[in-house]
Amino acid sequence: MNDLINDPNAARLIVGLRDTGYNVKTAAADIIDNSIAAGANAVNINIELMHDGRKIVYFGDDGHGMTRDEVRNAMRYGADKRSDAKSLGKFGLGLKTASSSVCKRYSLISRKSADQELSKLTWDLEHVEAQNIWEMLDDPVTSDQADMFEELCGDTGTLVVWENCDRILSKDYDPGSKEKAAIKRLAETLGKHVALVFHRFLDTCDERERHVAIRINGVDVPAWNPFYPTRSDQVLAESKQRILVELPDGSEAEAGIKAWILPHRRDMTKEEEAEFARISNRAQGFYVYREGRLIQDGGWLDVFGAPEPHTSLLRIEFDFTHELDEAFRIDVKKSRILFHPELEDGLRSLLQPVYREAGNRYRRITRDDANKKTTVDHGSSNKNIAATANVSKPQVASADPASQTVEVNNRRGVKIRIKVPVQEHVNPESIYVEAVTTITSGHLFEPAYRSPGVSDHVPGVLLNKHHDFYQKIYQRAAASGYAVEGMDLLLYAFAMAEQNNTDPELEPVFEDIREEISSNLKKLLRNLPDPTSAELTEVDDD
Repeated sequence: MNDLINDPNAARLIVGLRDTGYNVKTAAADIIDNSIAAGANAVNINIELMHDGRKIVYFGDDGHGMTRDEVRNAMRYGADKRSDAKSLGKFGLGLKTASSSVCKRYSLISRKSADQELSKLTWDLEHVEAQNIWEMLDDPVTSDQADMFEELCGDTGTLVVWENCDRILSKDYDPGSKEKAAIKRLAETLGKHVALVFHRFLDTCDERERHVAIRINGVDVPAWNPFYPTRSDQVLAESKQRILVELPDGSEAEAGIKAWILPHRRDMTKEEEAEFARISNRAQGFYVYREGRLIQDGGWLDVFGAPEPHTSLLRIEFDFTHELDEAFRIDVKKSRILFHPELEDGLRSLLQPVYREAGNRYRRITRDDANKKTTVDHGSSNKNIAATANVSKPQVASADPASQTVEVNNRRGVKIRIKVPVQEHVNPESIYVEAVTTITSGHLFEPAYRSPGVSDHVPGVLLNKHHDFYQKIYQRAAASGYAVEGMDLLLYAFAMAEQNNTDPELEPVFEDIREEISSNLKKLLRNLPDPTSAELTEVDDD
């Protein structure tokens, strides 16, 4: 006797393996993986509620099917490695751990040709517990199972049967209409999950994967592409869409990456958003595909912080093959991936510009809507400045709209030409101070030279409607004329001081100061939310 052989306790382990983190959706996806790996063109799932309250789930496919020996190997915990390294199956555990997470009895029925008898083996957890040995059941195929094989598989293929399903619903129901409704909801929820996880296989127009039809209770599952490519923008340059990832042995393999910014809710009808986009905080982030099968939907995987509304439009499509399994430490359920810290840093650097752009787009659209709801009146500021003759400001010698340059005489006795916005045909009532949406530098304010006609340009200041300070402070102060005017005059005074003291050497210094002021204000206001619709309504009412 070799006392170094230490077999696990069958009764405890087979029950313990029920709690490996599956739910009904991820368990069903693992069964579908096996069908696709077996070359199936169609996978049929039936969820049946029997008259006596029993729930039975059938998974039938028209794949290659299995011999008796192959069925035995497939039902073994830690089955032999598949010959095809690209197979969606990976650890030899999925069929067993997925099935037992939902039910206490599951069977595998298969054949490779129509003239063969059906081969069947069953794991019954209650039997293993009672006997405390790893013993399957070799029960005959029932007439119901034979009929289901013919209906869901055809001549060849594989049928998985889940019985004694004690974990298929989130709670127990008394037999009746509520239990039927719960089963119906389960089928709908499972359909949405399958539509997402296998969308590349379901979409007949997606040539990246071969087409596989999946049906639940006889209804075809349509593909649901989370990137809504017909209306979204793919914003990552083509030259950056392939990245090299280092494997544990020091070799490298390629992964693919794309960045999609979806349309804002305000640019879609409610029906369009619900059907094609489903925008939410949880839905942003990485969508990770292994061999074309989605294994993670959403979340930033430590590349960026927690999801927040301003980046809810950004979804990252990340593709890898079986070659990178070890590098990404994929889990048994194929529902989680881990990035190496160095890869996190690389992805952060690569995606930072699109992350920022997604936030900017969200803010622009949201804030444009806020700007429509609330008008901040800068008229009093313009009247005040026009009536004050002795403000120190540069004297304009000439202005050229074509080159966006002006020549000014400043208080330093210097006549210089500087590049600055030059605007004509400006509303005379907003000639000195105006809030605009055209500032792309991120600055809160910029000096400008403006004319109500085509000449006689005067120095003024443009305010950035998209800056946090304008949105969070100006918008809230809209009802208070003195508060708005006070901020206007302060920023106008800053702009005049800059222009009146600049020279070619100081011009970039003043621009850096504006940059720093704008950046610091944004940081200081980071935890202050944008005004709510109720706040804007209160401003309008006032």
